[in-house]
Amino acid sequence: MKRYVILGGGYGGLAIISRLLEGELPSDVQLVLVDRMPYQGLKTEYYALAAGTVSDMDIRVSFPDDPRVHLHYGNVQSIDLDGQIVHFTDGDALAYDHLVIGLGCTDKYHGIPGAEQFGNSIQSLASTRRTYQLLNDIRPYGHVSIVGGGLSGVEMAAELRESRPDLNIRILDRGSRVLSAFPEKLSHFVSGWFLEHHIELRSFVNVSHLEDGVIYNRKEDIEEEILSDVTVWTAGIQPVAPVQQLQVAKDPQGRVIINEYHHIPEYPNVFVVGDCASLPFSPSAQAAGAQGEQIADVIRARWNGETPRLGKIKLKGVLGALGKKSGFGVVGKRAVVGYVPRVIKSGVLWMSKNHFG
Repeated sequence: MKRYVILGGGYGGLAIISRLLEGELPSDVQLVLVDRMPYQGLKTEYYALAAGTVSDMDIRVSFPDDPRVHLHYGNVQSIDLDGQIVHFTDGDALAYDHLVIGLGCTDKYHGIPGAEQFGNSIQSLASTRRTYQLLNDIRPYGHVSIVGGGLSGVEMAAELRESRPDLNIRILDRGSRVLSAFPEKLSHFVSGWFLEHHIELRSFVNVSHLEDGVIYNRKEDIEEEILSDVTVWTAGIQPVAPVQQLQVAKDPQGRVIINEYHHIPEYPNVFVVGDCASLPFSPSAQAAGAQGEQIADVIRARWNGETPRLGKIKLKGVLGALGKKSGFGVVGKRAVVGYVPRVIKSGVLWMSKNHFG
């Protein structure tokens, strides 16, 4: 029996399983899905859970109920590529013949003292629940600082404003504008929305360190103190620790370099999907899902003794939410703002939640 182990029940891992289950599996193949929890958490919606505008149940998706998929629950500690064994934090181990690494990402703190201790995360369900509790317990008219003006920081700020109109909310960003990776039209629209909804934007902030209730902004030789009841950290991501520990080639962001068939060149039986893989575009659920489908096609081609034929991955765009009634995005090459992109994002979420029917 050949054991195909998929580490991580996220967008990439589930895309692989879904595509493989569309046809018959070889009689000597066993699919094993490994995850910490018995459901997928829709990571693109964690900002809403942290803000308190959706419940935990609203962003869960059950794993496929299929006798051909075996579920193994555990927290991955390390991966032995040469020994072909996955080790778990509880001392358990799982051998594999073929492996897919789709464990996702964690926060990147850039070596800033106190950032991990005092910067609250929305990168996992567990950390997002803790962040929600802190935000929920802030006294009326307290101060919330969101470090990082990318997509996650913008959505977090907007959703929190909808949840807590009383709070003083600010975004601290190193650059000249929020959403620096997006067209300027979108940045201007979002900045205007924030101005209208009384969310403070601070650019060119150089966070030097964090303490309990204080963010320090280094301005030349001066350390400005920015008081903050709760600080949410959205200032960068990196692959999780087990992937960081792998002794294989990686790109400057720490993501594993893969070949055109999405596997590690030295280990043709080990695929890498999603945030852990070095891809020519930014990490996203859409990219992970598209890559996962191609990995499934490679696996099935190998089963049939064929050479895989893969096209270039083409993403449809990126969407962001400003609360429940407005949004922004890039669809194709077109920048869109307002109610329409928010409706489209809601439709994408509905499809994600109902994919396995």
